[in-house]
Amino acid sequence: MTQPEPAQPLSDMPMPQGLTIRPEPPTDAALDLLFQRHHQAMHADTPPESIHMMPREALVSPEIAFFVLREADRPLAMGALKDLGGGLAEIKSMHVLSETRGRGLSRLLLRHMIAIARQRGFVRLSLETGAQPSFAAARRLYASEGFAECPPFGDYRPDPNSTFMTLSLD
Repeated sequence: MTQPEPAQPLSDMPMPQGLTIRPEPPTDAALDLLFQRHHQAMHADTPPESIHMMPREALVSPEIAFFVLREADRPLAMGALKDLGGGLAEIKSMHVLSETRGRGLSRLLLRHMIAIARQRGFVRLSLETGAQPSFAAARRLYASEGFAECPPFGDYRPDPNSTFMTLSLD
């Protein structure tokens, strides 16, 4: 997954002026706030044994493409695609700063990652998200883009705090 990425989403959704989505190293200090907020949100109402977020350092891997959505150089959102092998990929670590929500940034980033997954020839894109009410907006977003609930995939096991979703890219 080391191919260069386009700066704009590969979707039919127009990119608002001043926004970019680019691959970046997750270790960049400019992303500290995003990672802090992501960590806080995941621990807010999820038991530790049900938190499946990857450590920041683990996102530095040839199997992972990490993207940052910026506005005027300020990082507002992040997300990653993990190659699971066999034409399967997973969305990891998707997060948008709470004060910037409601602008469609999650949808822009999600559509970008779906387009990249298709471009790379993946046949299925899956994800794990929380089952708690605090994750309802995320589940609605994924469903609105064609994801459907599915059984656990990869190394996941059934978990009452997890919702598993998948999208066929054929």
